[in-house]
Amino acid sequence: MKHTGPWSRARIDAHLERTVIPVRLACATQAGHPHVLSLWYLWRDGAVWCASGADAQVIRWLRAEPRCGFEVARDDPPYHGVRGRGHASLDPARGPELLGELVDRYLGTRASGFARWLLSRADDEIAIRITPQRLLSWDFTERMSGP
Repeated sequence: MKHTGPWSRARIDAHLERTVIPVRLACATQAGHPHVLSLWYLWRDGAVWCASGADAQVIRWLRAEPRCGFEVARDDPPYHGVRGRGHASLDPARGPELLGELVDRYLGTRASGFARWLLSRADDEIAIRITPQRLLSWDFTERMSGP
């Protein structure tokens, strides 16, 4: 996997592991138009892992066209982050377990009403593994910290 930008591969990995915001995923609709959506994610084994319901549009789109792009970056300054492009694969068997891990990461508990509702639907979740082919980091911290 190729990576470019100011950050080392270790710094890219650290950013993707510890940043707890949704990944912005770009994929192609069945009509070929680009579409961007946000999903909870984990960075594991050099891949972005997400989950979505089996009947979700994103699953249909990625099944038809697995090439995709993604970005993990906060909306507040100083602006920095990681974006990439890669190939998505779908794994229904891993969906339920992955959903539990995502609930733990983003909600911190499985006891809330929202967590219980999400987990009640776990059997219908499909794991999405995005294997990056290219990663790009950017960091405007120094540029934005001027006088």
